[in-house]
Amino acid sequence: MERSDVDLLDARQPHWVAAVEAPCRNWAAAPGCRSHARYLVDKDMMPSVSRFERFDSRGDCLQWIMAHRVQLTAQLPGATVRPVPLANWLLGLV
Repeated sequence: MERSDVDLLDARQPHWVAAVEAPCRNWAAAPGCRSHARYLVDKDMMPSVSRFERFDSRGDCLQWIMAHRVQLTAQLPGATVRPVPLANWLLGLV
């Protein structure tokens, strides 16, 4: 899903995404970033601010994270991927 499509989502129900925070400045997964920069995880398991996988529940998001943990660890070295409500991420609350 693209960030520009967020307006199309039903605001009455929660939407969950996998999010990650850069563990250090100039992180290998996001060269040039600042330390603690916030990213969503896209379908290619890369950090992104505009593309992301959307899930209907926290459980669905956790299942996806666990099913792809090997690839996520390789693609996002040193970072912890966690499920967060999309609305909170967009507002900068997580």
